[in-house]
This record gives sequence, C-alpha cells and structure tokens, in this order.
Amino acid sequence: MAPLTLLSVPLLLLPAISYAVDPLHINIARRTPRTGTRDFGAEAERVRIRYGYTNSSVSRRAKRASTAGVPITNQNSDSTYFGDLTIGTPPQSFQVVLDTGSSDLWVAATTCANCGSDIQLFNPSSSSTFKGSASGSQNSNIDIQYGSGQVQGSLSSDTVSMGGFTVASQTFLAVDKLSSGLVDGAVAGILGLAWEPLASTQATPFWQTLFQNNALSSPEMSFWLTREINNPKAAVQTYGGVFTLGGTNTTLYSGDIEFLDLTAKTPSFWLLDVSAITVNGKSVTIATGDAAIAAIDTGTTLIGGPSDAVAAVWAQVPGSAASKANPGLYTYPCTTKVTVTMAFGGKAWPINTADMNLGPETSGSSQCVGGIFDLSMGTDIPASSSNPTWVVGDTFLKNVYSVFRASPPSVGFAQLSSAAGGSGSGATSGSSTATSVSQSSPSGSSGSSGSSGNSSSADASHLPSLVGLIFSMFTAIVFFF
Repeated sequence: MAPLTLLSVPLLLLPAISYAVDPLHINIARRTPRTGTRDFGAEAERVRIRYGYTNSSVSRRAKRASTAGVPITNQNSDSTYFGDLTIGTPPQSFQVVLDTGSSDLWVAATTCANCGSDIQLFNPSSSSTFKGSASGSQNSNIDIQYGSGQVQGSLSSDTVSMGGFTVASQTFLAVDKLSSGLVDGAVAGILGLAWEPLASTQATPFWQTLFQNNALSSPEMSFWLTREINNPKAAVQTYGGVFTLGGTNTTLYSGDIEFLDLTAKTPSFWLLDVSAITVNGKSVTIATGDAAIAAIDTGTTLIGGPSDAVAAVWAQVPGSAASKANPGLYTYPCTTKVTVTMAFGGKAWPINTADMNLGPETSGSSQCVGGIFDLSMGTDIPASSSNPTWVVGDTFLKNVYSVFRASPPSVGFAQLSSAAGGSGSGATSGSSTATSVSQSSPSGSSGSSGSSGNSSSADASHLPSLVGLIFSMFTAIVFFF
C-alpha cells in the first residue's frame, strides 16, 4: 500500500544549537524488576510489530528520505536503559529511554489525561521558549505507533539539553495521549538516536543536529550498559552505565574499536550484516544477504532473528524446545550454560551466559527462557522488504562497548575493560565473565568520563519466575504494512 502522507513541519525543522568542546558522558539508569510472571510471548509480538513483522493491512509510514558522558539508569534488571534530558526555559527535567532503534523525541505533557502519577510531565506554559502547533491543525494531532501501544500529541519545538549540549529549537512531540503500560515508573518519553529518515515527525534527531553543526568533538555516540540479570537483589532502578555523546571513554574498553560500515547507503536504522553465529563452540548456518540485516538497537532488550536461524541456534542446545506458552521463544534446561558468539563481518563477540538465560518459564520450572527469539514467526514479510531481519538488542550490547558513528556511517564494538566489568582481553569464541557494576567512576577518554564496576554473579535459575530481561515496549516506531 502507498505510504501515509507525512505532515509538513515548517520552521520546526531548523534547530539552532549551542556548542560544547569535550565529549559528554551521560550515566545510564535502569528500572527495578517488577514482581510476578512476565508474558514473553506478548513482548516478542511487540518487537515483531515494531519492525514490521505483522500481516496487518494498515499502511506503513513512509521514511524520510565536544564529548559528554551522561549517566544511564538500568530499569527492570536490564529491560530498559534511560537517561536524563531537559526541555524548556527554565529547564524541566525528564527521564527518557535511550533508543538507537527510533528517531523521534517525545515526552508526556501536562495535557496528558491518562499518564501515570509517577511521570514528570512537561508544562509548555512554564517555558518561555516553547513553540506549539495551532489548536486543530494537522500538526496538533500526530500519532506514533509502537508494538505495545501508541502516543498522540502535538508537534512542538523548544530548547532541549542533554549534558553539556543544547539544541535551541528541537522538534519533539508533546504527548497528551499515552497507551496504558507503554512506559514504566517515572520514564516520561523516548529519545530516538537513529537517523532522520526514520522519524515520523520528520524532525532531525537531537544527536544528528549536533553532528551536522559540528558541535561534537567526534561524530560518535557510545554506550556502556551494565548487567543486573544475574543479580536477584537488583533494585528497580540502578546505575546502568554511561552514554557518551561526541566520542568514546577509553577507560571503558580495551584494544581497538572494530568499526563496521552500515549496510544501507541512506541510513535509517543502524544496520549491520550478521555474518556468523556460534553456539557452544559450533558454527550455526544462517542466511546471508537481505536475510542477514540486523538493526543494532539499544531500545530492545533481547535478540530477535529469522525463524530458520533461530531454530538452528537452539538446535545446538541439548534439551531446548520451542515454548508452547510463548510462541517464538525457546526454553532450555536451567542448568545448561549456553555460550553464543555473534559476528558482523569481523570479530566474533561472546555473549555472557547469564544474558542468554531469562529465568524459569514458569515458577519452579526446570526450563528457562532463552534470550534469542523468532522475530519473523507467523508473518509472511519477505527478507527483501527493507525490514531488518535481525534485531540485536541489549542481550548482546551489554557484552561490548558499542559506538555509533555518523561519519563514515558505521557501528563499532570493543572489548569491555576490566573497569567496565569485562576481561579486557578482546573478543573470543567463549562466553564473557558475568559481572554487575557499581557506581564508581573512572575518568579519562577520548573526551569522556565513565564508570566502573565490581563483580557479582547469581545463577539465572534462582531468579523469580520470568524475571530479568523484558522486550522494550516503547522504544521504536512501528512500521505497518
């Protein structure tokens, strides 16, 4: 079907910025685990819908053709990672999901009647620099669809700041309608960190404006994400790592960064090709070409892939089986250590065995849910449809230092340093050491500061039923067919 016509956004797409000299390092936080049983089948479906793996007849939205460290919060034992930004004059602070799988910025506004009481709401009337859309205009009623719901609001612009960087007229959506359960706790919105062609609002993403105006010391964004999946005592929100704008933090990785060029000539998602996978030391046969395209997505918790490849992965694990309770997911004996590596045209990067184990499928079960699921199950979307066939989320990204580079467009991975909980010995074919990280902060970088950690481990079979990773319910725009 023909794509929906996108609304014009005059003037709002011409943001001005203020400049910073050094990289900005943003600490990341994460939420505390919820109690009770998780519906991983529903979570998998949200990711499928998000990346267009649905047989829905709804039209697909068209895609438009200095350094600072920001603290990250880890939410729900590695399910979501978010940071703080401010909007308005004087600045109002918000917690937003840091999402390389989408490109729009939105926050809940005081006009939102169904937003939770814990959410910090943006008050347009309190900002002297706010510019909104005329009431009743097309731009005052814009929807962004997500796998777990949608947001609706008014296209707006205002001063947006994160760490030491400011964009004086950043376009964003001031949300007045929010689907129940789309965000948790005090999280007020999403900061999209993919490319402009992916933006439903047609706005230039915050990071891309900084890059285009030479505000960054280096054309890079970098992530170190902490691990709490193997910590049964993890709080709802804990220290989650560092998001670096404008460079990298050399204290958080060792060796060289392996940069891999994006597969698309016109970037939208951060896309790489999955070139090789091993399970327990044995190579797995996977398709190549269009069937190997992967979105590298900090806003998705797990790893999703095409049916044949995912089945081949779990075929290498004795005692594994397709989950009857959660279609598309697989279970395996909780006592089994599953070692997986992934390569994207270069080194094979190991995934910690703790990240592969999401905990028992049901309370007291001896079968645990695995961290790689069938993304394309139940759909008939061809590999050549421009949809990513793999979505590589935090199950993988916790195990590397990841760098998203604008010029040349590429994604880089490096071995985590010992300060960041890694071995510091480089990529291997084995599994990495399980660690969780404290809030101490090493400094030094290519213009950045970071954080370090200490080890603590716990067998995933000791976790509450289905506690641990959860697919991001609110991290990327859904493209419908």
